[in-house]
Amino acid sequence: MSGASTTSERIPVRVYGGPTTVIEYGGLRFVTDPTFDPPGDYPMPLPGDHKLVKTEPSPVTAAGLGHVDAVLLSHDTHDDNLDNAGRAFLPEVPVVLTTDSGADRLGGNARGLAFWETAELQRPDGTTVTVTGVPARHGPIGCEPVTGDVIGFVLTSDDLPSVYVSGDNAALEHVKEIAEKFAPVDTAVLFLGGARMAFAFDGALLTLDSAQGAEAARLLGARRVVPAHFDSWAHFKEGRNEIEAAFAEAGLADRLDFAR
Repeated sequence: MSGASTTSERIPVRVYGGPTTVIEYGGLRFVTDPTFDPPGDYPMPLPGDHKLVKTEPSPVTAAGLGHVDAVLLSHDTHDDNLDNAGRAFLPEVPVVLTTDSGADRLGGNARGLAFWETAELQRPDGTTVTVTGVPARHGPIGCEPVTGDVIGFVLTSDDLPSVYVSGDNAALEHVKEIAEKFAPVDTAVLFLGGARMAFAFDGALLTLDSAQGAEAARLLGARRVVPAHFDSWAHFKEGRNEIEAAFAEAGLADRLDFAR
């Protein structure tokens, strides 16, 4: 794993297409934003004929993941972050950590976190992992009435390096806030892809693009960056080539780990 530190290598991470990532942390297995459906179209609840288009099949099924202890769900309102199979999977895990509004909609095992609120999960050895909900914004300032609430996460434990999961965040100012509390971050799982839709906010970014991802890595002091949320959907506008180019230009190419 080029560029990863010794501590990073203690945190197994694997990306399974789109935003879906498995993180093994402190003996617990976390899954981010589960999406397992085949390619297809998802109508959007907006005026006009707008839809999300999944272009590639998921490389894993929910059953193929094996045991999962918790889902870290940045938001429940968009199919590219929680599709039909992902939604069916949620009741099978002990806890789903998400936004307060998402927990209200999902019910059951879903638990909402406000920004900076924490949840404690017990590790097999009896110690705990702390999951902190951290700020995120899914588009330009004022987008929330349209895009809805989103949240990111930071995983910490006394004997382990920290892990940041950005969720669908387009706001570097939020990354700076997170860095002020948690930097340096060992592993940053950044949802990139430069997502845009021509009809939404004059084509403004809905997630970080590649250059902003490199800046986020710098702000966080991240020793490893695992890109997610940059393939398998038509509205993701930047892929692996753009990510590699941006990190190389920023002098951070050795931080990248595509974790496939």
